[in-house]
Amino acid sequence: MIVFVSGGARSGKSDVAEQCVKRLSADKPRYYIATASVYDGEMAERVARHQASRGAQWQTLEAPLAIDQAVAQVPDGHGTLLDCLTLWASQVLYASELSEEAGTALLASTLHDARVRGLSLVVVSNDINEDLLPDNAETWRYVAFLQRLHYLLAAEADSVLEVVAGCAIEWKLVKEPQ
Repeated sequence: MIVFVSGGARSGKSDVAEQCVKRLSADKPRYYIATASVYDGEMAERVARHQASRGAQWQTLEAPLAIDQAVAQVPDGHGTLLDCLTLWASQVLYASELSEEAGTALLASTLHDARVRGLSLVVVSNDINEDLLPDNAETWRYVAFLQRLHYLLAAEADSVLEVVAGCAIEWKLVKEPQ
């Protein structure tokens, strides 16, 4: 099952996504694929705080770019949280040799692999297209790329959730077989 969780910055989407993985993975170990790079002390402190709050049932896999390789490390059928696509998209554009097309293809193949292997994959991303954006071409390029990834993810996802003030709104829901 693939779940797409989106919302504004600090909307509570990571908490909603974690609860979703817990519900979908039952008693199995859970995997957290972190796309953030730790670049300063404040970020290191934030990462440590999040890891501590998740607890020992979560195994963290760091994948600022190689999300496909991180997903390949997760045992079949396990719950996995990929947090977050927003950072991953910026690293595809600005910290890698990947083209936008190659980044899109990498996400598509990662989703396909997760589905084939029966993972419960929950993907978090920021919805940054709600406000007026600065009037510069590079910002628009990034937003357009992220929105293409969102369209792909929403089309492939079994469930699409938007989080507002910690509350999840279901925009797309496919019932799991019982």
